[in-house]
Amino acid sequence: MNEASPIPIGEDLSTADKPQAETPARPAMRGDLTKGPILKTLLLFSIPMLLSNVLQTLNGSVNAIWVGRLLGESALAATANANIVMFLVFAAVFGFGMATTVRVGQHFGARDIDAARRTFGTGVGFCIAISIATGLVGWFGAGALLDTLGTPAASRADALAYLRVIFITIPLATVNMMLAMGMRGVGDSKTPLYAMILAVVLDIVFNPLLIIGVGPLPRLGVAGSAIATACANTAGMLFQIWTIYRKDLALRLRGPELGYLRPRGEDLRYVVAKGLPMGAQMLIVSSAGLIMVGLVNREGLDAAAAYGASLQLWNYLQMPAFAIGSAVSAMVAQSLGAGDHGRVDKVTWIGLGANLVMSSALAALIVGFDRPLLALFLGGESPAMPIAEHIQVICTASFVIVSITMIMTGTMRAYGAVVAPLVILFLGLYPGRLGFYAVAQPWIGSDAVWWAYPVGSAVTVLLTLAYYRLGNWRAAFRK
Repeated sequence: MNEASPIPIGEDLSTADKPQAETPARPAMRGDLTKGPILKTLLLFSIPMLLSNVLQTLNGSVNAIWVGRLLGESALAATANANIVMFLVFAAVFGFGMATTVRVGQHFGARDIDAARRTFGTGVGFCIAISIATGLVGWFGAGALLDTLGTPAASRADALAYLRVIFITIPLATVNMMLAMGMRGVGDSKTPLYAMILAVVLDIVFNPLLIIGVGPLPRLGVAGSAIATACANTAGMLFQIWTIYRKDLALRLRGPELGYLRPRGEDLRYVVAKGLPMGAQMLIVSSAGLIMVGLVNREGLDAAAAYGASLQLWNYLQMPAFAIGSAVSAMVAQSLGAGDHGRVDKVTWIGLGANLVMSSALAALIVGFDRPLLALFLGGESPAMPIAEHIQVICTASFVIVSITMIMTGTMRAYGAVVAPLVILFLGLYPGRLGFYAVAQPWIGSDAVWWAYPVGSAVTVLLTLAYYRLGNWRAAFRK
């Protein structure tokens, strides 16, 4: 789209060699990711996102400790069952949020701030409407959902109380998430980080206070944990809103612009058309993960415990790729809006390099110090420890391999190419990973579960590389 136009027929060729007036320089703007050294810009933008992801994961772990220590294993199992439901609910909203972020980034890169606000308003309004409907359905249908999951009777009452609080507060959580994603679309990853720090501190402090009841605070049990999290996220949301208006940032809506919160037109069509496949990717990942849990459970209690401990470490291992992939997507979206297609491949390959360095270093640390790290979850003398160490040797590298797809998918997502990555992910996880298990299990036994990870990752990466090099995904971009 940046190709030089041919000289129109009939134009006076005597003017063709005359010097043309220089294109006016683009005005400097806060959050501009289209200028400056790519690596420096990428790292400065992605590191706050990485820290946010780490804080969010740590916060979940601390909350689980509070619930488990103060209320016991039954309450902890209740929160685990409720969180499975909430992950599935947020998958769709997250997809629409990513689509909004990409479109906002394109408009921001083109310096069309009104269009960015219009798209952001549509995305927020649409996701709020979905979350309100989901919250109402979830409040009345939470019991049936828990029964479908086979929630143990001992923890069902706690899970129901916890889940209903989450459902009724989901619109606030949705706004908080959309604000963070929108801010990243306009090149600001620090404000969401500060909001996350505030929310994590409040959540860690108020979780035990509301669980057991201290002073004038009532004893709310496991529901208190959900209320503490909801209040903390609301504080983070209000902090982001306050910052946006105090600094008069690009996404602030004022006066007639508040009408942009009514979803409509081309913006709504874009958010829905691109958001559905992105949300479906998360559903595919989660469904394949649930199937793997079932396969691991067949191998016995020790294998299940070893797998659970390994998943804790792998959550952290994937964080650099998530952060850098999101940064690449935002940088490419802004470059496309600015009409600078030549910067896209540079951003992608530099992002790949930075990701591989960070992910490989973290993987080396996990494998090199696997015993003390796994002992945090299993205990040093656990019979599951040898299995967990065996798993780490086979599987950890697969997360480094598959991180390549996260960067390339981030670039393709910025162009609006979302269906092919969805298909590739499905092929890698189902025919690739699960298909390998079905074929190999009679030959290598329980090791088929663990080797399915690197095989599935290799299939996903090879297909992604082939599509990136040979596919027509750039044609999906529309200004």
